[in-house]
Amino acid sequence: MKRIQVIDSHTGGEPTRVVISGGPDLGGGSVADQLKVFSEQHDRFRSAVVNEPRGSDVLVGAMLCPPSDKSCVTGVLFFNNVGVLAMCGHGTIGLVVTLAHLGRIGPGEHRIESCVGVVTATLHPDGSVSVANVPSYRKVKAATVDVPGLGKISGDLAWGGNWFFLVENHGLTLDLKSVEQLTDASWRIRQAVNTQGFPEVDHVELFGPPQSGGNSRNFVLCPGKSYDRSPCGTGTSAKLACLAADGKLAEGADWIQESILGTKFVGSFRWLDRAKGEIAPLVTGTACVNGEATLLLDDKDPFCWGIR
Repeated sequence: MKRIQVIDSHTGGEPTRVVISGGPDLGGGSVADQLKVFSEQHDRFRSAVVNEPRGSDVLVGAMLCPPSDKSCVTGVLFFNNVGVLAMCGHGTIGLVVTLAHLGRIGPGEHRIESCVGVVTATLHPDGSVSVANVPSYRKVKAATVDVPGLGKISGDLAWGGNWFFLVENHGLTLDLKSVEQLTDASWRIRQAVNTQGFPEVDHVELFGPPQSGGNSRNFVLCPGKSYDRSPCGTGTSAKLACLAADGKLAEGADWIQESILGTKFVGSFRWLDRAKGEIAPLVTGTACVNGEATLLLDDKDPFCWGIR
């Protein structure tokens, strides 16, 4: 019987499960090196933590690991129901709140090593968290793909720690009653985007008018076909890169991004390289710890390693 200690939280409604002990030995090195070992040799552990019957399709896992950069408070590997993630904004906010819950950090600035580089997160006295995400940029403006059942759809291809295809003119209503339709349309768009020139895209982000006081509302479809309950940290970073490139948001100005639930992240940016369109995004949100648990792995259990 193997025991895994986890702390559960949600960031704007999107759950994060942080593995604080009981994970596999990944051999050290950079977090990118450890993620490679995790992905290639311990995929069943990933599945056991986040998939049914212990988890669900929407759950994102975050495993603590030793950082190679000793200025970092921790390293972290992110993963979901279908594989590993390069970066996770809501998960980083959840991670920081979890570390504070454990008494490992207090208010202030903290460096965290992810597989795409070091991110800096600030825990504010009120409990909110600001994540200085990895450099973000738009790769392609107004790429058009032919989507079966939807026709020609145009969107921007942008990097915010994960690859996104961002669509504004989609003709759909962004509310919870439309989740099935939004999921179907986003999945069709992703398949078309992947087969028509952009295989790296694994997130689709639909935008529309705000409904609860923000600047815009989004619906984000994640790689495993679940939708993000939060406004999506990496997706907000990708959106900021597009706004900056189009001159629609000034450096340092706030952009309030609503999720499909109406929860909000506040984003802003500073320029890193105007010629390349590269920005440093800052995303602020809140998370709540809502569980402490010991997961039990028993090889006699037919679904010990998750339902895949």
